[in-house]
Amino acid sequence: MYERALFAVWLLTLVVFQNTESCELRPVLAQVPKRLPAGYLISEGTEELTLKGCAAKPVTFTSSDPDFAVNTDGTIVTVRGLVITTKRFSVLVHDERGLDWRVDVILSCKNEAPQKSSSAAHKRIKRRWRPLPFNLVENDSPPFPKDLEMIASDSSVNYTVHYEISGQGVTTEPVGLFILIKETGMLRVTRSVDREQYPEYKFIARVYDQNGREVDEFLPITVIVEDKNDNAPEFIGGRVFTVEERCRAGTFIGKVNATDKDLANTLHTKIKFTLLNATDMFSIDPSTGVLTAKTNTLDREAQDKVYVNIEIRDMDGAPNGLFNRGTVVITLTDVNDNPPTFKEKLYKAKVQENQENVLVTRIPVEDKDLVNTPNWKALFEVTKGNESGQFRMETDPKTNEGLLYVIKGLDFEKTPVVQLEITARNEVPLVGTDATWLSVPLELSVGDEDEGPEFNPGVLYLKVKENVPNGTVIGTYKALDPETKSSNGIKYYKMTDPGNWITVVENTGELKTANTIDRESPLVHNDKYNITIRAVDESKKIGKGMVIIQIEDDNDNMPVIPGTDLVICNKGDTLSSVLVEAVDLDKPPYSTPFIFELGAENDGKWKLKDKTDSSVVLEQAVVMPNGLYTVPILVKDLQGIGKEQTVNVRVCSCEREENGAGVCGARSASTSLGSLGILALVLSSLLLLLLCLLLIFICSTKRDKLYINDDSGTGGMLLKSNTEAPGEEVKDGALMIIPGGDVVDGSLQSGGMDIKNVTSTAGRYGQQFIQGGGVYNTTTQDFGTEKYYTSGRYDNNLYGNAMFQKFSNTSALDTWKTNGRYLDRKLAYFGDEEEGRYADDLLKTYGNEGAGSLAGSVGCCSLLGEQESMDFLNTLGPKFRPLADVCYTTKKTGI
Repeated sequence: MYERALFAVWLLTLVVFQNTESCELRPVLAQVPKRLPAGYLISEGTEELTLKGCAAKPVTFTSSDPDFAVNTDGTIVTVRGLVITTKRFSVLVHDERGLDWRVDVILSCKNEAPQKSSSAAHKRIKRRWRPLPFNLVENDSPPFPKDLEMIASDSSVNYTVHYEISGQGVTTEPVGLFILIKETGMLRVTRSVDREQYPEYKFIARVYDQNGREVDEFLPITVIVEDKNDNAPEFIGGRVFTVEERCRAGTFIGKVNATDKDLANTLHTKIKFTLLNATDMFSIDPSTGVLTAKTNTLDREAQDKVYVNIEIRDMDGAPNGLFNRGTVVITLTDVNDNPPTFKEKLYKAKVQENQENVLVTRIPVEDKDLVNTPNWKALFEVTKGNESGQFRMETDPKTNEGLLYVIKGLDFEKTPVVQLEITARNEVPLVGTDATWLSVPLELSVGDEDEGPEFNPGVLYLKVKENVPNGTVIGTYKALDPETKSSNGIKYYKMTDPGNWITVVENTGELKTANTIDRESPLVHNDKYNITIRAVDESKKIGKGMVIIQIEDDNDNMPVIPGTDLVICNKGDTLSSVLVEAVDLDKPPYSTPFIFELGAENDGKWKLKDKTDSSVVLEQAVVMPNGLYTVPILVKDLQGIGKEQTVNVRVCSCEREENGAGVCGARSASTSLGSLGILALVLSSLLLLLLCLLLIFICSTKRDKLYINDDSGTGGMLLKSNTEAPGEEVKDGALMIIPGGDVVDGSLQSGGMDIKNVTSTAGRYGQQFIQGGGVYNTTTQDFGTEKYYTSGRYDNNLYGNAMFQKFSNTSALDTWKTNGRYLDRKLAYFGDEEEGRYADDLLKTYGNEGAGSLAGSVGCCSLLGEQESMDFLNTLGPKFRPLADVCYTTKKTGI
């Protein structure tokens, strides 16, 4: 009876499931042994538990009997050992759509013998070391701890074992979440878990015998935390957007972003977006959160910011889904959808006549667009009544008002009231509206005032032929009083006349020529010459007028050839030519076309061809050598007025031609410097510069005073010197040592002599000598027609022109100086004449000369004779030459 009742329940359940889903779920029927050990495999992946044939797939399994567990693949195993005869329980299958399915499990006993003889149970138990991941529902309710799964090793058949676990959730964070009953292998959880914190846990299980020996390999265990919809969706990202007003419906505004911490790609995280207000203005995509404009009538002027409330709900918006609400701010940006409008339908203003550049009135406008933007700023224009350009409109940048200005004076007598139309527009065109720019009428009254005389017309045009005689009346220019329309009492004066060509008769306004009117004058532009006239009435009011004189041309200029120096390139036997152009300041018919002819003095070597209105080609009639030629050419204008002009033509070898004109090369007689010549010039310039610097250095160098000892007791001797010029160590007592130049009371005194720079006159001596005594000095002497440069001369005074001066006094100093004069002349003489006159070689006493000289003894020059006798100079022999070479450097130059 009980079995029948269960069967009826099963049938009812099946009918319910069939009504709910088209798939067919049947109960799980299995035969098992009476004694079931822990971990016994009841069924493996049954079709009923995997919902085969149904549209949905299972997610979790829950057993109604705690003695049995269901793995994630639908496998039913025992949690602990038990003895049964029959066993019935159910498994609740939760699918991915959130629906729950119930499957009944009916177990019946079978014979023990086949069960014991079968190895299937052992094989299945052995597979428990490789179980599928365990499942654990997050946020499970107490009490804790709760049994989770049973783990077992097939080694328990042969050994008395115990189990241990370690790893995440056991010995590492979160520590103590899982515990294990060592003897049975039951895995238990001690508290609720949060999938968003730890979506899964991985640890290992080990099995040991009583001796603590590990009898099987360790078992990796993965516990997957099943998701519960315990997190409501949240907004992420910005929620402030902008869109133009008057935008088209469907315009993208922005995207609202949200997230959910629950398991991705499930209903727990499938969010639906819903607008809670402003649904007439905006719309949102329920699955993506994209905001768009729903209408094309968004108006910033009505509401510039819209606060839109949005709900986000998971479970795809199902009522049992979790939700959040937030606000999105949508700012409407401005477009020019409002034209400026006038506050009045008619504006009136008043202005005095003849006033210029004055503000007449202000015209205010209103604009609903955003202030201080191009959509708001107004531009004003006088669209009617300003045909003569008397008005100007501007905009006040602060108030946006229109400012009406009069730029040309108005005339009350002509128009007492002026009707204007003012149009206002923005800086940018109108957008998204059918409105147009608006206009308003303006009535401007002109005030009357006493005015000065007015010229009529304001500008007088006169035609005058140039070169008319002075005093010729060319016209009359009168002014009228605008009040009386009369010219009585008005006087006329000239204001501007650049060339002083016109005079104005004061009482009549007649215009007469005062100087020659020249159309070709630089004061004339486009044949026009302007003067201004001032009219003054009896009340001293002034009127101004302008006279434009149109000057007619007269044939007062002849054609001329401006460029009379021409160049023809010599091309050997080929006849060359050059273009000759003429100009005439007059206008046709008094100028072009010109008539070109060769002059009467033409030598027949030239001819003219290819005539144009203002030019002709001058060509060689015969081949000519290079040179300068003169060609007479007669040029006349169209009226036959002209003159003969001479053209200078240079025939040369051209180095190039530019625009048909030749450029002569360097003449053959000239010398062109090559690179070596230029280098020589540069080096010469540098040497000259160095010479100048040397002279400056010599002249500016401070000379030390030279002290000369008057000790004549030492014997003179020549010392070996490596210098080419006389050495500083030459100390011949007779020739080289001179008493001091200071004489006091007729006696000699030794002392220093100052070197001075003196420019010699006669005798052309050098620029330096010692005044007051003798010292070495490089000089130049003139003897006859030849020059000699000497050095080591003793001198105090200058002599020249081969004239000898003897000192008048008889002191020893004078005697030494006189001997020095003779020696100088003799040395210079020996340097020029042949060696035909020598003195006898006399035996003399000399000082030690050191090493022997190639010339032998210097002979008679070692000692001097009498102080007053100069005869010894005529008897100097060949031994004097070496001494002369030592003391002098001789160079012969021509005059």
